[in-house]
Amino acid sequence: MSNPYHINYAHWSGIHSVPVAIIFAVLYIPLLGWFVRQSFARPTYVHFVLSLFCAIRIAAFGIRAALAGLDSAGENLSLLIADQVLSGVGFFGLLYSAYTLVLDLEQRTGRPAPTSPLLRITRNRHAFRAALMAAVVLGIVSATLTNTDGSTSDTSKSLRKASIIIFLVLTILQAFQTLVLVRMEVAEKNTNKHSDVSFGARHAMPILLLVSLLLLVREAFTAATINNGLKQNNERFWYPLIALPEILAVTLYATPGLVPRRDELSP
Repeated sequence: MSNPYHINYAHWSGIHSVPVAIIFAVLYIPLLGWFVRQSFARPTYVHFVLSLFCAIRIAAFGIRAALAGLDSAGENLSLLIADQVLSGVGFFGLLYSAYTLVLDLEQRTGRPAPTSPLLRITRNRHAFRAALMAAVVLGIVSATLTNTDGSTSDTSKSLRKASIIIFLVLTILQAFQTLVLVRMEVAEKNTNKHSDVSFGARHAMPILLLVSLLLLVREAFTAATINNGLKQNNERFWYPLIALPEILAVTLYATPGLVPRRDELSP
């Protein structure tokens, strides 16, 4: 989009640090290599999606570095919108991977389907994915409604709030699903049965709980700053409360043996 006001949208929105953006982009490169390798060695939905997530984050942090360091990039509204869109699209993959992995691990136990209506709803992958897609679409539309003078319309703000709320609710549901699985495992003392399997399989429950906590931290901060976009994008908060929880969660997913193979999902 043209910029008749010569506004540096990146600096105005809180994007300033080139080195930190580059560091995060570089940190994602070995993670991308790991998940691409796992996608061939142990092909699963989770590995495929996390490979895509890492690639998206490398691109996003590359764009963010350009926005912070180059005036021509910072004054390009389309580039800033691209950064915002990649952020929402990427989190879709991260959250859905967490949700899918918990359901896959529960499926591997061979337990009967729950009778509780609430648990059946939380286990509906199609509904969860549809809600996630709705949140992403709302976020994308909100970002594209940014005016060339840097302001946002009431419609854009409303769509952004709706997207954030949906993401928060789904993140809470994913954490709830994880707690249900952990409670079942503890009750049956399954965590002590597999001393001969991989580290990831033996310690799946605490790892999944930590992943859920990291995702909750990210979304809790986003929701807490729902009416203050400038504070939300302030790098003093954005990196430790959004970027860091994401990369830590992805690193935990790289624990060997955490994600089961497809042939392990049939009890």
